[in-house]
Amino acid sequence: MRRLQAVVSGRVQGVGFREFVRHEAASRGITGYVRNSDDDQRVELVAEGDDMALAGLLETLYTGPRFAKVERVESEFSEASGGFAKFSVEL
Repeated sequence: MRRLQAVVSGRVQGVGFREFVRHEAASRGITGYVRNSDDDQRVELVAEGDDMALAGLLETLYTGPRFAKVERVESEFSEASGGFAKFSVEL
């Protein structure tokens, strides 16, 4: 189990990006959360799962849902904490 922390910048708020990430994560058996940042231009996420599942999720972050315009994805991997039971959207 690994942990992926990522920040996605661009037109990613108000376009269904968090729900898109939740769906992609849940379909891969990934736990964690996604939330909007305070600056209205970024989405932050913490995801835990196996390496292949996290790699697949990371790949989808570069395109996002239909109306998103991703400009940048910053990501970092570390050891998982195992502290999540599901993947959720935080407000």
